[in-house]
Amino acid sequence: MTTFNPALLATDPPPVMEARRWIEHAQFPADRPLLNLSQAAPADPPPQPLRQAMADIVLTDTAAHLYGPVLGLPELRARVATDWSHAYVGTVRPDQVAITSGCNQAFTATISVLAGAGDNVILPIPFYFNHKMWLDMAGIDARLLETDAALLPDPEAAAALIDDRTRAIVLVSPNNPGGVEYPAEILAAFRDLARARGLALIVDETYRDFDARDGAPHDLFTDPDWDDVLIQLYSFSKAYRLTGHRVGAICASPAHLAQVEKWLDSVTICPNGLGQRAALWGMENLGDWLAGERREILARRAAMDAGFAAQSDWKVLGCGAYFAYVQHPFDAPSDVVAKALVDRASLLLLPGTMFGPTVAQGGSGRAEATLRIAYANADAAGIATLFDRLAAVTETGL
Repeated sequence: MTTFNPALLATDPPPVMEARRWIEHAQFPADRPLLNLSQAAPADPPPQPLRQAMADIVLTDTAAHLYGPVLGLPELRARVATDWSHAYVGTVRPDQVAITSGCNQAFTATISVLAGAGDNVILPIPFYFNHKMWLDMAGIDARLLETDAALLPDPEAAAALIDDRTRAIVLVSPNNPGGVEYPAEILAAFRDLARARGLALIVDETYRDFDARDGAPHDLFTDPDWDDVLIQLYSFSKAYRLTGHRVGAICASPAHLAQVEKWLDSVTICPNGLGQRAALWGMENLGDWLAGERREILARRAAMDAGFAAQSDWKVLGCGAYFAYVQHPFDAPSDVVAKALVDRASLLLLPGTMFGPTVAQGGSGRAEATLRIAYANADAAGIATLFDRLAAVTETGL
């Protein structure tokens, strides 16, 4: 009989795939089609000029079809270093940048360099589920850090979780699933804690292009020795709608990236050649377009804030970037609520039980009380429809 890795067996199934199974055989009324706000990904393809550039690359750039450098296209690494140095008013060198096959791979490669079975990593809750899944698969203990009413983590509370097997602290800002933008002073305090305790501070900034704040969201890169503690992760997928092409980045010390190179060479050998060139073309040519995308996401955020302000039975815990994280009004756990909303309102949302421990698992009860809404996938009409349906089901009950 075939046996399976027990760590993998003990890992929860992928939440987005699990939610898709809820609708696999569902029949939705013609006047109430499914509104899918479950996944944090652009629903549209890249803009037409980028698609045209990609077509030209496919036809004319032979190197795009061949193996490339394990740590990524030199031109893209250099462009990231230049743009990051400008955006964060700091200094990032090309040899401090690696390109990966998506930001999830940036995380898995980074954790593989830092920790092994029996070690532990601190994750604030609610957590990004793929971060937790990878730690579980690798036999690395996720030390869960409860956040406050505004979904912000406390460095002092994190310090109490650290022991001699702790290897890193992971922060996501703007947050997935909470939408919260971590204040610069909190990030700096976590940097100081990590440095004092000899840990890595991993900051996942997948959604940095949609931060509502103007200017640099933090000053971590202004520290001349930033790479002795900071590892920043990034995704080009959200900025340029390149989700299917899998392009992410790591900013870290050359010593860290030397170890990342070993791991990547054994997994993908090199990042996707077309995707890398598309990301570079986007950085070079789509600044104004991306600024417009940011304005649209911020407009949708404002619509979400306004919509929930009119629904007193619902409580917004966090709203920003692609997400709203809300407390539902029903006397049922969030996984039951989420499945009921498919049937009762043709809405697909993800339950808080996918982002944190239940009471039975030692949680505070927040997981059962909350839902994540990926509102970036809905236009103004879609957001209006969301609130009409929530109002109707709130009035009638599940």
